[in-house]
Amino acid sequence: MKAIFAAANNKEQEQDVNELFCHVPLLIIVDLLKINRFRLKNLFEDPHFKEDLTVFDNSRFLKRAIELFRYQAIENPLYKAFLKQLSVDPLTISTLQDIPFLPISFFKSHQVKTGEFIPESCFESSGTTTTQNSKHYVKNTQVYLNNAEALFKESYGELDKYCFLALLPSYLERTNSSLVCMADYFIKKSKHPESGFYLTNYEELHNKLLELEASKQPTLLIGVTFALIDFAEKYPMKLKYTIIMETGGMKGRKKEMTRAELHVLLSTHFGVEKIHAEYGMTELLSQAYSHGDGLFKMPSTMKVLLRALDDPFDVWTADDNREQAGVINIIDLANEDSVGFIATDDLGAFNTDGSFFVTGRVDKSDIRGCSLLAV
Repeated sequence: MKAIFAAANNKEQEQDVNELFCHVPLLIIVDLLKINRFRLKNLFEDPHFKEDLTVFDNSRFLKRAIELFRYQAIENPLYKAFLKQLSVDPLTISTLQDIPFLPISFFKSHQVKTGEFIPESCFESSGTTTTQNSKHYVKNTQVYLNNAEALFKESYGELDKYCFLALLPSYLERTNSSLVCMADYFIKKSKHPESGFYLTNYEELHNKLLELEASKQPTLLIGVTFALIDFAEKYPMKLKYTIIMETGGMKGRKKEMTRAELHVLLSTHFGVEKIHAEYGMTELLSQAYSHGDGLFKMPSTMKVLLRALDDPFDVWTADDNREQAGVINIIDLANEDSVGFIATDDLGAFNTDGSFFVTGRVDKSDIRGCSLLAV
């Protein structure tokens, strides 16, 4: 028996497997170790598997999510230990609601990695001066960027259709921001000569927007919330060809306001009907977008579930038609090399069309730089 296990795993893993599958016949265990483990490992290392990452319907999402869960239950030491602590048998999980979600705080205290690799990037959360930041070790930065581009195209079309202006002070001052990495990639992919970053040079940004508006150039101004407020109050204007997209983030620099109040302020000062928004975080490689009213549509590679405040194992999806708010759980299929199942500290609710709101933060949780808005 030991010789059979040794062919697939080391002794420490043998003990874990015996504990996890003690009720399963030996031949089934051997099959799982020698076939399922390596099948999943080869599957997730296959470049073609990543290439079609955003081509999904609900049934394919479920299939991919369960495959990712079982893969990470074996290859991610932290997640494996977490499941063991919960006495979860990965083979019994067949629905999204039953998958255990790793608390997001583990990204602050541990290296959350699936498999052994030297990270190409290490994204770090913005946080505040009094919080410990999360770190996301990324095996392949281009996989993140390709996914970000694909998800943007789902919501807005090709990147080269826009001139991208990024108003991201404080983020630009750091070298490990996933948001800056994405914005820089979008700026380059847009191939527009006027695309670029802005810090606090508001007058230059104002003049550039006027030029772009005069030429009827579709433009996207993405900005951290406190900077957008500063800019809007100092340089109000009426925009027709520009999308204003907020990413959250007051950094304690402004009086807290609800997202609805923020959008009224920005839409009034910029003369636009709707304010768009991006929902992402350091721990995710996927993003959700809102075209207005704070309603975020779930992208192909990401699904939001809600859990009860008083019971983390009471989890539901938008399809369950439960009309109650909860705490946001996220499945991110792009998180192949970290963990794809994250229990966040954001509060949320589903809309009747399956989109979702972000309504605030769980009490006593750290205030995140990109989630300081409440509704």
